[in-house]
Amino acid sequence: MTAADETAPRKTADDATAPPPEDRAAPPDSRWIPAFLEAQSAEAGAARNTVESYGRDLNDFLSFTTGRGLGFLTLGREAVEDYLTRCEAEGLARATRARRLSAIRQLFRFAYEEGWREDNPTLAIHGPAKAQRLPKTLSVEEVSRLLDAACDQGASLPEQIRNRCLMEMLYATGMRVSELVSLPVQAVRGNPEMVLVRGKGSKERMVPLSAPAREALGAWLKLRDAAEEEARLSRRAPPSRFLFPSPAKDGHLTRQMFHGLVKDIAVAAGISPSRVTPHVLRHAFATHLLAGGADLRVIQTLLGHADLSSTEIYTHVLDERLKDLVLRHHPLARPDNLPGQPAPGRRD
Repeated sequence: MTAADETAPRKTADDATAPPPEDRAAPPDSRWIPAFLEAQSAEAGAARNTVESYGRDLNDFLSFTTGRGLGFLTLGREAVEDYLTRCEAEGLARATRARRLSAIRQLFRFAYEEGWREDNPTLAIHGPAKAQRLPKTLSVEEVSRLLDAACDQGASLPEQIRNRCLMEMLYATGMRVSELVSLPVQAVRGNPEMVLVRGKGSKERMVPLSAPAREALGAWLKLRDAAEEEARLSRRAPPSRFLFPSPAKDGHLTRQMFHGLVKDIAVAAGISPSRVTPHVLRHAFATHLLAGGADLRVIQTLLGHADLSSTEIYTHVLDERLKDLVLRHHPLARPDNLPGQPAPGRRD
């Protein structure tokens, strides 16, 4: 092998005409998905929720191909298109079908790069375009009601203080719910003004804490640490590494528990629970920042979006700001410009 051979870039499945990588014996279909998921978790750093989503989508595709007597090693483009057609017939949303195609496409890209297949049958398939939906959000006044209601939500004083801390931190930082409930307690020691958050793909970012969030955090830490010390002395329980510990399997408050808690707080605040989720509060965080004049790229960084296009959905709030700006400042749009009266600065 020459030096040029050693430094030559490796071909990928994105090049439809590229020769396949080194040929390797392909495993049975039942091993393709576990091997792909292991690679996504270990090499790509995919979050556990993402890996689980891939697994559900790909196992559904495996059931489809098995039922038709098809194998991953030889199936073609038509089989994938037939599967997507079946998904559409079942009434699955466009976003769901696009997500499933993405999982299948990545599976076959992985198989190509492993040398199990000589091609990627999904390259020429155009999936359903996602409908561009504006994010659901809440007004500043509604968020204030939620934060007030959180102070009294809980069966005990420690629960009420914890719940207030959860809500204040969620709205102050715009964290994903999985990032918030699994936040390590060491990340918030020392009354920090900024918190290090580990997001999707293990990417880290710094998010600021507002004064109300820091106050709520301090109150919760005091109670949390006291409860941890009592558990250590009375039951010799090991300390939790999480800010919001729980007896759940993962050791911290689960997303499902927090989702239900937010619904209860919405009811207490007099807001329809169907309008309020942890993700809606994340939307409210971004929307209110943008309405207040924050730069879009700053919001992108705070939310942990890899691509600015994911953040641009929030620009809908600018429509009302621009409309209000025109109505208040444009001489022809002012209400005192009645018909028959010249606008300021105009000559007859």
